[in-house]
Amino acid sequence: MRASGRRDQDPEPDPDRDPHAAPDPGDQCVVELSGVSESAALLRAKGATTQAGFTSERIPGWLFRHRPILMDDGPGHLEHRKRLVRFFSPRTLEDTHRAFIERTAAGLVDAAKREGSSRIDDLALFFSVRVASEIVGLSGGDTEALARRLEAFFRQPPVDHTRRDHGRTQRQWARAAKDALVPLMSFYWRDVRPAIRARRARPADDIISHLLEHGYRPREILMECLTYGTAGMVTTREFMSMALLRLLQDSELRARYLGAEIAERTEMLSEIIRLEPPVSHIYRRVASPAPGCPYAPDTLVDINVRRANVDPEVFGPDPEAIETGRGLPAAARTGLSFGDGAHRCPGSHLALMETDTLLVTLLRAGATLERQPDRGFDTLVQGYQLRGLVVSFTAPAAAP
Repeated sequence: MRASGRRDQDPEPDPDRDPHAAPDPGDQCVVELSGVSESAALLRAKGATTQAGFTSERIPGWLFRHRPILMDDGPGHLEHRKRLVRFFSPRTLEDTHRAFIERTAAGLVDAAKREGSSRIDDLALFFSVRVASEIVGLSGGDTEALARRLEAFFRQPPVDHTRRDHGRTQRQWARAAKDALVPLMSFYWRDVRPAIRARRARPADDIISHLLEHGYRPREILMECLTYGTAGMVTTREFMSMALLRLLQDSELRARYLGAEIAERTEMLSEIIRLEPPVSHIYRRVASPAPGCPYAPDTLVDINVRRANVDPEVFGPDPEAIETGRGLPAAARTGLSFGDGAHRCPGSHLALMETDTLLVTLLRAGATLERQPDRGFDTLVQGYQLRGLVVSFTAPAAAP
């Protein structure tokens, strides 16, 4: 059956496709899930599904001995995650990275105050990439230039993940490959290759050093850096902008946030990211039926994250309100915004920590809304885009 229900934004019409042509034989069976319980059960079903988002099924497996973590599945993927989780654990983030994150936010906001205003999508881009670069091991160069190279990689034709051809013609696939190749090669030569050389000479406690220790080749390290760099940039950047916009538009919520301790602020951000998930759809391909996954092999499962995240069976009778004290475990407060199962985002603690740090720094510096953002939708990531959100600075907000 085809997926049902509203899309956040349909892909642009394909000018090369004949609107009067017969149905595409490449169309496929798609099941849409929109409840937390059924979606989590499928995502946790071991060995039942494989990654089908981010056009991962188009990437040839023979390119990699170690397949990128975002696109891998199975025992190797689980082992890779276990080894990497220490870089993103709450203890590591607090002990090793919080001071750097706070210094970076303070430096960027101080510079913005001197300018008198700031475009938040740019500020959040530079901040999130600088933090991700520190953890990954790409911190030796110009972070702003690195951020622009990563951003350029995502300027691609729209996709429709529910179609076999992803809604692209061969000409569009060729264009996507060409458009991605230049920033990808620039990213490798200017950022990744120098970092590999530096870590071979002097290993550090970062992800590139870890990958070298486990025998990853340069092309495999490139893809891992792209994964972590873009996860840190694309999704966290958008959430920072969205969360700040929510707080700037709601004076009562902003006052509660500024007056709260860090634990309560984190819970408030968990509520915001639940209601505004940076990735609205999760796609999985059924490999074999299993408990929690009763679908036929080759079925594409489309998990509608935005709908699942307002499931009243989990979040109560008023699921669209921002409320603390819902009585849910910390991992459940965000719904499916960080995924679940083997592909749950390992950087969830980092995303909330750096977002809280930047937002508190901006609000205490007196950031006020000067320009509403333009809203778009990235079909590759399946997430919103906010561009042109501008704040100016007045008298600093009172500290709690």
